[in-house]
Amino acid sequence: MRGNENQPQIEMYSYIPLETRIPANHPLRKIREIMDSVLEEMDKDFDALYSHTGRPSVPPEILLKALFLQILYGIRSERLLLEQIDFNFLYRWFVGLKADDKIWDETVFSKNRERLLKGEIADRLFEKVIALANRKNLVSNDHFTVDGTLVEAWASLKSFQKKDAKKKNRKGDEDPGNPSVDFHGEQRRNDTHESKTDPESKLYRKSKGQTAKLSYMGHVLMENRNGLAVGVNATIAGYYAEHEAALAMVDEFTTKGNKTLGADKHYDNDDFCDELRKRNITPHVAVNIHARKFRSAIDGRTTRHSGYEISQRKRKQVEEIFGWLKAFSIMRRPHFRGIKRIEYLFKFSVAVYNILRIRNILMSTS
Repeated sequence: MRGNENQPQIEMYSYIPLETRIPANHPLRKIREIMDSVLEEMDKDFDALYSHTGRPSVPPEILLKALFLQILYGIRSERLLLEQIDFNFLYRWFVGLKADDKIWDETVFSKNRERLLKGEIADRLFEKVIALANRKNLVSNDHFTVDGTLVEAWASLKSFQKKDAKKKNRKGDEDPGNPSVDFHGEQRRNDTHESKTDPESKLYRKSKGQTAKLSYMGHVLMENRNGLAVGVNATIAGYYAEHEAALAMVDEFTTKGNKTLGADKHYDNDDFCDELRKRNITPHVAVNIHARKFRSAIDGRTTRHSGYEISQRKRKQVEEIFGWLKAFSIMRRPHFRGIKRIEYLFKFSVAVYNILRIRNILMSTS
């Protein structure tokens, strides 16, 4: 007989715990295991951020696991994230809430974000994830790849106006939300113009033929064994920003000894390659003879070795990191403004990618 749904019955109690509702082979089980082990090591860092008196707050571990889900599933806003946690048992189980626990307000994220920024929690999380990968022997200490990508700013080109401008150049349509702005015949440059909504963003493009957009730059130092990001940074967009960020990440992560660093044609620069050689690092950058008038910063003494060819093949794997961040995560155009928040989100997002990558490697080898 066909069932009838016209007489719904409200159940007062549920005797099935969330743990039994999640399949034993669900991918999030291993990911939560890795995330919990990393957060457990950060217990002292969390203690230093909170007062020992007053009303208990939402545990920072729960907030970070909620943000982990937002990045992992590409949820565009924290309000939508809380809506998902409210009715999705999988999300509730992952962050550590019971089926009937009350969801916090979205302003909790904004109030705690400054605390997490000042405590450099994203940095500590990233370091703990790399330490975990080292213990699992998943990280190479000899061969690396570096690259950068543009992170589009949460600002409109209409906001990119003269620095000393007091009023917007409107056409008189009286639309305060989306005014018509006429920039015809006006040359807009970063040294004379700035965004009124995000002044730290810069109008920039990485190559000819692309559209210049208000952007920041994200940088990744990847080890070549398993494609894990071991260094990450976000900077103001600029031509030499990738070179400077690469040297900073190399100095922070690598140790003494012979190393190789693969990179694309943009890094075929005399000063950059000389700085690498001073650090006893062999530059395995792609030769850019057309832009440099048939004179490269590296010669046949480097390119003749088979290791150079391997580095050039491996360096393309760093694009998988950027591709995941922009296609599946929320880094294509994050809803944050200012370099500090962009760097915090970029580093946290790369840490999420690393955890996902570690989980996939461990599951494939088990």
